[in-house]
Order: sequence, then structure tokens, then C-alpha cells
Amino acid sequence: MCTSHEHDQGEAAQAGAGRRNFLRATALMGAAATAAAALPAATAHAAPAESRAAGRRPDPGSRRFTLAVMPDTQYLFDGPSIDRAPVEASLCYLLEHGGDENIVFLSHLGDLTQNGAKEECAAIGEAFRLLDRQGVGYSVLAGNHDVRSSTDDQRGPTPYLDVFGPARFKGKRTFGGASPDGYNSFHLFEAGGRQWMVLALDWRLSAKGFAWAKDVLARHPRTPVVLTTHELVDGDDSLSSYGQTLWDQLIDGHDQIFLTLNGHYWPAARATRKNAADNDVHLHLTNYQNRYFGGAAMIRLYRFDLDRNTIDVETISPWILGRAAKELGELERQEIELSGGVDRFTVEIDFEKRFAGFAPVPARAERPVSRLLIPGTVAYWRFEQTVTGTVRDRSGRGNDLTLVSVGGGELGWSADHHPDQPGHGSLEFQGFKSPLKGACLRTVDGAPLNSTTFGKGYTIEAFYRLPADWDPSHHAWSGLVSRTGTGGAAGRTADDPDEPLATLSLSNDREPQWAMRPLNQQGIATNWGQETPLETWWHLAVVNDGEHTTLYVEGCPVVRNPKATSVGITSVGLPWLLGGYEYGGKIDQILHGRLGDVRIVERALPVKSFMNH
Repeated sequence: MCTSHEHDQGEAAQAGAGRRNFLRATALMGAAATAAAALPAATAHAAPAESRAAGRRPDPGSRRFTLAVMPDTQYLFDGPSIDRAPVEASLCYLLEHGGDENIVFLSHLGDLTQNGAKEECAAIGEAFRLLDRQGVGYSVLAGNHDVRSSTDDQRGPTPYLDVFGPARFKGKRTFGGASPDGYNSFHLFEAGGRQWMVLALDWRLSAKGFAWAKDVLARHPRTPVVLTTHELVDGDDSLSSYGQTLWDQLIDGHDQIFLTLNGHYWPAARATRKNAADNDVHLHLTNYQNRYFGGAAMIRLYRFDLDRNTIDVETISPWILGRAAKELGELERQEIELSGGVDRFTVEIDFEKRFAGFAPVPARAERPVSRLLIPGTVAYWRFEQTVTGTVRDRSGRGNDLTLVSVGGGELGWSADHHPDQPGHGSLEFQGFKSPLKGACLRTVDGAPLNSTTFGKGYTIEAFYRLPADWDPSHHAWSGLVSRTGTGGAAGRTADDPDEPLATLSLSNDREPQWAMRPLNQQGIATNWGQETPLETWWHLAVVNDGEHTTLYVEGCPVVRNPKATSVGITSVGLPWLLGGYEYGGKIDQILHGRLGDVRIVERALPVKSFMNH
């Protein structure tokens, strides 16, 4: 069970309410037997309650994960004034929330103690046994108060090294290794489907220390690195003299280092600098020893979200949160969570772009046509060259396409494509509304698709991208895929009888819309998606299971999917269009943008079978 030292932590009971991203209204301390040790690895010798708590580990594939940071705790370990409770409360918090926060690692930023004395080091070393017993991943490093400040990493034996030297970490899953002197270390963890490194460096690096760090980076050339050290940033947009040395000799020339974390100075601050590769490096100072109770072992939570390309940062005091069940004093209430701009903020990083220089994401290979011809495929078109005549239906069903030019318009070709598109090419449509001009494609007369009504269901998929000059006044309501023939011609006169029988179009707000006349009703059934930004590739899928229709954008169902029963697609035997839209039986609008692979299947497909999977 994750229990803190015997000072007063037993007074704070854990409340039932959960806490994620914002303050928990009740106590969090004393993380009881359900504390999920979700950080890497589990010890084989844990007590039974601890073994149960260690049952969950981080999800290495999740694109959302958290790196925890603990800065200077020195005033809690100062000669006769030793109080482990705040540190243990923070560690218990990490154990308790390791699962729901997907906490992958903890980094201490040095100045664990005030004097580096044997008793002080032993006391905080005992506190960290809470993590050791659960086999969690963490790093520590020496600050100027943990060792003689006039020395570098060649200083030799110290009480700090006796407690936090390489022997403590040997065999841990995340421990990568240490410098021969023992004062520098590197740690590797899996998150977001890749490997990451924490490079934990001593208060002062010697020439040997710099050489060791460079060698570690050279041996892990594709691994993004968070560098932790005690001194680097000393104020907003400012580095200390030693911090400048670290920048010049190590950080600037190693593009892998994208984030640095340090303590030592206060108040908290941030800096951003361009490295030699012209990429941003985010440099953060976090230290609260000047605040109530020596900072009360506050922790920072760096919440990475690789899909949103953000790191959301929050600073909290689990020890004070744990005392919230009691009446708190004014100072305590102020320190529960820090909300200033240097304590709670968001860092925006396009991770793929930022890491491209040392770890480029390999482009997905083109997939052979045969892999796309799943059972039920009735049409599959991919565009591998400029259209000069007929575009062959790769399904073999005979639903070939021919070129239709309006006002002398032409079709272009581009190698540009959605990153998950099977074929590596797209057609460039150059439609314009007034006067109407452009070119589109239509199925040949007599194509089987022209009369298919899909009574048992269907899936229609398409990739598209709109250019920066897309203008709703000239380009709105163009069709990606549409079936010609009007509702009036089919005897379906409800709503507008001049509308085509089916169209997957883009509105004036660039919202995908599937509007069609099912076999089982007179009127038009409509599915709506949300606005899709320009200059971005999108995948759409319209799926009907024989009863209901669902529109998906990038594999996610949209909100405006009707609940009404919808069976099949009405037909009068006329062709389908790609890149064109008819109104009243005549082409009324032509796509302005790029269209990639298009596939039609006469059954409902699960998301995992879409072309972008």
C-alpha cells in the first residue's frame, strides 16, 4: 500500500472523487491499496498490497502520456529538520494516478537535500523507496546542495552517490546507464509508440561528462531527448553563465534535445531558443523552494498529446491537496495549485516536424491494388498519371471513367496524396462556378454501378484536399462522388426534385455532406460533417448497414448522422460523377481541389477496413 511517513499523512484520507487536469476538491494523499503503479516494471518482492497496486503499467502505444517533474526539495531535508511527508505525498499521487494519467516517468531536478549529509540523503532515499518497491521509472541528479558546489562530476564519493548512484537503478527497466563517475545517467521509456530519453546531468559537467553525454546521444540518434539538470535557465528568456555553456557545448548542436528542465533559481521561468538546426528548444525553470513549506514537494505534470501536438503543463502540491479534508490556512489554500503563466501553460510542438531532422517518420508505402479489392468491392479508382482517356476501374467490374470537360477545363495530376492513401497520386480538379469551367469524370454508359441500388448496404470512400485559394463563392457545393439523375426523374418529388439522387459534396463552409434519396422514402436523407480545413488531406467514408447511414471523417463518426431508417440508393440508371455535381440534370459545379483514391463497396465496412487503415 502506498503510505507516507508517520508524521501526519495518516490524517488525510483519500476521497472518492477522481482528479484529472483540474483540482480535486477532496483529499488525495495516502493513495491506499488501489494505488496503480502504472510506471514501468514491477518488483517481484513487493508486499501483497503493493503487488496488487502494481498491476497496471503505462500504455506505451497511447499518444497521450505524462512526464512528472519534481524540483528542489532541499528545505525538507535540512539537518535536524527532515520531513519526508510532502515528497511521499507527491510520490503516492504519481502511483495513484499512474494509470489514468498514463504517467511514464518522474524526473527530480536536483538539490534533493540542503547539505548533502548522510542522514539527509538517506531520508529522501527512503522516501523514493515508494517508487522502488513498485519498480517505477525515475531519475535524480545532484544539485549544488547535494555535493560540494565547487566540484564537477569528477568529485568522487559522496553520501549522495552512496544513495542515488548507479547501483540503485541497476536492473530497472528504464535505466539506460550512467557515466563512469556515477553522477550522470540516461533513462529510456516507451510512450506514444516510440522511445524517449531523459538525460539527467550533474550540477557541473566536466570535459569527461560532456564527452559521455555526446556519446549517449550518438548511440541513440533517433531518440528525442528531455535534458534535465540543476542549473540552466535563470529567468524568463535568460540562461545562466553555466547554462550558456551547456547550450553551446551540448544542446545547440544536438537536435534531439527538444526540452530542458532545471531548478536552482526562482521564480519559475521559460525560454525558447533556436538550435543549430533552426528548431525550437523549450527550456523551463521550475523551482518552488521559496514558497510555503519549502515548495511542499510540488510536482509538474507535462501532459504530452501527440495528436494535438501539445504539452499541457500543470503544477500542483499533492501534499496540500491531501490536507484539504482538514481546514487549510490561507497560505496552504494559495499553494494547492499554481496557475500563473509560468506554472500552468501549453507548449505547442508539431512533434513529427520537430523530430523530422533526426527521426523522420517513414512514408507509408504504396499498397498494391489487390489489397484494396476486399469482398464486395464494386468500384475502385486510383490515379497514377494524368488522365488522357479512360480511367480503368481497378475492381474489374467494368465501372470505368471517362473525362468530361466543361468550358475547356482540364484535369491535372499530382503526386500529392493523403499519407495513409493506398495509391500515391491524385487528380487536380480546377472547377470554377461562374462562368462554369473545369473537368470531371463520369462512369461509362452501361457501367454496372449506374443501376446498382445497394439495398443491403454500402461503403463509399474518398480522399480529398482543398487548396489555399478555395473560395466558397466560386467553389462551394462541388461533389466528390455523386450519382446523376434527379429526384423528379425517379418519381421522388419531396424536397427539391432537381437535386441529384446522391451526392457527397462540400458545403460553403467546407463541411462534407452526404445527401441522397433512399429506396424507402420520398425525401432527401442528409449526413453532415464538420468544417474541414484547407491544405489538409481528409478521408471520408459513408457507411450504410442496410438500415442506417453513418458519415466518418478520418475514421471518426460525425455528430449529425440521422437516426431515420435509410435503405439503399435510388437509381434511374444514369452515371456517377467524380469531382462533379449535377442540378436539374446538368453539371452545375466542379470540384476545386485534389481527389485521391475512391472506392465503393456493396456492404458496410468496419472502420478498421477503411482505405486509410
